[in-house]
Amino acid sequence: MNIAVITGASSGMGRDFALQLDASQSFDEIWLIARRAEKLEELKKELKAPARVLSLDLEKDESLEAYASLLKETKPDIRVLVNAAGFGRFTAFEKDDLSTQLSMARLNDLALVGVTWLSLQYMHPGSCVYQLGSMSAWQPVPYMSIYAASKAFVLSFTRALNVELKGRGIRLMAVCPGWVRTEFFDRARHDDTVCYYNRWYESKDVVKKALKDMKKGKDVSVLGFPERLQVLLVKLLPHRLVMKVWCRQQKH
Repeated sequence: MNIAVITGASSGMGRDFALQLDASQSFDEIWLIARRAEKLEELKKELKAPARVLSLDLEKDESLEAYASLLKETKPDIRVLVNAAGFGRFTAFEKDDLSTQLSMARLNDLALVGVTWLSLQYMHPGSCVYQLGSMSAWQPVPYMSIYAASKAFVLSFTRALNVELKGRGIRLMAVCPGWVRTEFFDRARHDDTVCYYNRWYESKDVVKKALKDMKKGKDVSVLGFPERLQVLLVKLLPHRLVMKVWCRQQKH
């Protein structure tokens, strides 16, 4: 059975990945993973390929165990994996509660590692993995410290694994967008600590660029010339200066 697996599929880029992959490729089944089953059921109706709704909270070990059991039972050929589950919080680290910070690290990193490892056992030459990163992956970001650090992990992990799996013919790519209009901000905006947003992009455009970049053999996808220029600059400039500019933009 030829399938695509998409985590965080209930909204935002996960949802757009499901729609665009369904329109551009042929699958026997698309597995939609998120906590909100009702949103996944709505998405299922929009897809031409059969979809399997998996209401799982990937922060919990039992959800990863359920996913592993389903893989063992069905033994699918995973052609595409999209790890889009995750969330962020914009506030001072010490002002947010510990449980939220730990949940962010678990979902953004540990769950992504778990789903990736389990899925790789069912991937073959030509399979590919899209890992959702962020522009914040390239630099330390005060007042988004855990989120930015978690995305730096995603970027480093993805690029390294892409090299490791070259011999198996499996491709991995980190998708690192700037500000994107999604439900992400409903949870991320904890207060007015982060108030300056220079440019906005649409989720569907980020996904469209990512699909093109995967075909080009890239290991990172960044939408927008200004964002690609920013990546270059933060590589060249001292991070102390980069953080100073960021804090000035956010009026700190």
